[in-house]
Amino acid sequence: MPDRETRKDPSPRAQPGTPYTARRAGPNTPGASDPPETDAERRRRRAQFLRDLAEARELRDRVQPRRAKTARLRHAMRMRTFRW
Repeated sequence: MPDRETRKDPSPRAQPGTPYTARRAGPNTPGASDPPETDAERRRRRAQFLRDLAEARELRDRVQPRRAKTARLRHAMRMRTFRW
């Protein structure tokens, strides 16, 4: 196995001084040449993200029922003690 100094990492994140946005740039990353995103596209992406998040929560609740039950009880207690 070669030493750490002799190995070459071709990825842009290996280059010191590269800005974060340049390191993230890839084929699917919007760049300066892309047209600006419309509100409808942003809302559509946000809705998809929220659906995926809800699905992941439901899956976690099915897989860990005891944790889900304690979370429900904790939430109910918070709601009972909340002052309007």
